Amino acid sequence: MGSTTDCSQMRCADLHGVGKAVEEKLSRLGISTVQDLLFHLPFRYEDRTRISSLARVRVGDKALISGVVQAISFPKTAKTRLLCELHDGSRRLHLRFFHVYPLHKKQLTIGARVLCFGELGLGPTGLEMVHPEWQLIQEELPPLEQYLTPVYPTTEGLTQKALRKLMQQALQLLSQGALLQEFLPSSLLQRHQFPSLSEALLFIHHPSKEAPVAMLEEGRHYTQKRLVFEELLAHRLGLLKFKQSLQHYRAPAFTAQSELSNRFLDSLPYQLTGAQQRVAQEIRQNLHQPHPMLRLVQGDVGSGKTVIAALAVLQAVENAYQAAVMAPTELLAEQHYRVFKQWFEPLGVQPVLFSGQMKAKERREALEALAQGKAQLALGTHALFQKEVQFAKLGLVVVDEQHRFGVHQRALFREKGVADQWVPHQLIMTATPIPRTLAMSLYADLDCSVIDELPKGRLPIQTRVISNARRDEVIAHVHEACRGGRQAYWVCPLIEESEDLQCQAAEKTAQDFQKLLPDIKVGLLHGRLKSAEKDQIMQAFKQRQLQLLVATTVIEVGVDVPNASLMIIENAERLGLSQLHQLRGRVGRGTVDSHCLLLYQQPLSEFASKRLSAIRSTQDGFKVAEHDLELRGPGDVLGTRQTGDIAFRVAELMRDSELLPAVTQAAEELMHTELREKLIHRWLRQVEQYRHV
Repeated sequence: MGSTTDCSQMRCADLHGVGKAVEEKLSRLGISTVQDLLFHLPFRYEDRTRISSLARVRVGDKALISGVVQAISFPKTAKTRLLCELHDGSRRLHLRFFHVYPLHKKQLTIGARVLCFGELGLGPTGLEMVHPEWQLIQEELPPLEQYLTPVYPTTEGLTQKALRKLMQQALQLLSQGALLQEFLPSSLLQRHQFPSLSEALLFIHHPSKEAPVAMLEEGRHYTQKRLVFEELLAHRLGLLKFKQSLQHYRAPAFTAQSELSNRFLDSLPYQLTGAQQRVAQEIRQNLHQPHPMLRLVQGDVGSGKTVIAALAVLQAVENAYQAAVMAPTELLAEQHYRVFKQWFEPLGVQPVLFSGQMKAKERREALEALAQGKAQLALGTHALFQKEVQFAKLGLVVVDEQHRFGVHQRALFREKGVADQWVPHQLIMTATPIPRTLAMSLYADLDCSVIDELPKGRLPIQTRVISNARRDEVIAHVHEACRGGRQAYWVCPLIEESEDLQCQAAEKTAQDFQKLLPDIKVGLLHGRLKSAEKDQIMQAFKQRQLQLLVATTVIEVGVDVPNASLMIIENAERLGLSQLHQLRGRVGRGTVDSHCLLLYQQPLSEFASKRLSAIRSTQDGFKVAEHDLELRGPGDVLGTRQTGDIAFRVAELMRDSELLPAVTQAAEELMHTELREKLIHRWLRQVEQYRHV
């Protein structure tokens, strides 16, 4: 392992102490090469460079303490197996052990001098450390650490000690001249006063004892910003490269006149808002082009995205192409089907629905209608992905609530057109507004449109946060509203539980209400019901045959009942801001004042309290999204921790958002240089995961 070692090529398996078991554990952390190891950064630091006096430490501190053992006991009760009393000349400290090994009994004896490190807590005997790291001091104090000790994200079976030993080998290779290529031009480094990559890594893994620990632990040190900048730059270059590659594909140009679209608009009982008209025109111009549209449409709850989707579908149909509309839930797919059928059948446009609960005969007929081109529009959930669903001439795909689908799922639609030598246009829609911070970085390969205007006459929704201890008052309020001719939703979420348990909770709540409020007609809606049952219940609620609808979060998107003016959400502290905002958006669609009551269970954590305060303070979806991003991070906001859209190793978008303008500029400068491919290869091993088709 000489000075010519290339850290990006050298496998961790070549390091001392890495066998198959350790290699497998490292792979769980996304580490396979020495370069990966070097990019695996500490999330905090411990100061073992100086010995602290017990007279100066506080509970909660992590400290290095030197003292003499003055008492030993082996309790017979509770979990403690060894209690060691230590004095440093200023104060007493107890070392508490739940597991005792022969070395403890041999070395921890009265009069022994001990050096220990751990977190100081307050126990029944006073100040204590539980299972500290410790060593016996012989005649002289052992040499102390010269640098702050890094603490790394790790995985089961891989200790901090083992990880530090491996990191030490990697850093030694780096300091001895191992190859870790610098891909940022010197002019760029100078412009932003960045250190070299090697200098940054050596400092981050081994900061001096005078280093600003708080800044390092917050990820705001200039050495860390150097790495973050490069990763964000690689990510943006990868997306721009993909967007550029789309221009090489052919897509059908929809240039026919807009007769169907005009007839459709004339049939609507309202005029489009200015924002809707603007976005519709942007889409129309995209669809005129002979290369694939890839456009993201953001619009708050109730802003009228479905009408925009309908206009795009009609443009495809007018040009003798088919369209597909994909929704995340069967309930929303079914609602879309009813709406599109009502809109399109008078125009002679035939939609078909695909769902997991279709009867065999219905499915065969729908498949045949699509394959022969008799049906111009297919609506459904992931059932549209199935190979047996064949289109005669697919030209447009509309993906609703895009963050619910993984990028690989969306890619399957592109394959539906490849056999015919074209790629369908894609329109991606979301009612979960994406903050500009995210859009700039994550959607550089998409054109973005925003419907930033709600229809006229939309009344604000009053949001209140109420303890579950006042549940009886809330039920009385629901009773009064329903008897007054209004309708209400009561949502029963059980987060991180099975759908079956959610359904059971909703069923029990509905039964309780039927007993408590015998003069109110109560309906029940959850994901385990058959399509026909869900349709029947929703129609009964829409037609005011039901006054109270108890449901799981299956009603989060798409349900539209103008007379419903009251939304109660149980266990609201368990839901994310985006989901709360979506659920709240089910009311406020009529002409009467609407209310959303968020019931929470005490005790309320600080994190949950911030979420509920944020949702109460604003109805602006973009402000909600900014709060959500700040509180939870981008992966949770977009639901992409599971889908793999975001794979940042060192960057955090909210924290590092001030770098994005400079990253955008640098990407423009490097887009057509050989450095582009090198940066992409270093940071984005699987560029495919960054594609949005």
